[in-house]
Amino acid sequence: MAVPKRKTSRSRRGMRRAHQALSITSGSICPKCKSFKLPHRVCPSCGYYKGKAFLESEE
Repeated sequence: MAVPKRKTSRSRRGMRRAHQALSITSGSICPKCKSFKLPHRVCPSCGYYKGKAFLESEE
């Protein structure tokens, strides 16, 4: 069984983890209600996607 010969330093451990940071999710603006929504998904506030109603809105 392989066992490390030396303790991994904080610097080396940090350099290895440098690529694991979370990225900001991309978003778009709904053309109907101008609110933030995730791309390629139904707008949670108005219920429209590509100009068609998919969800019943409470307005």
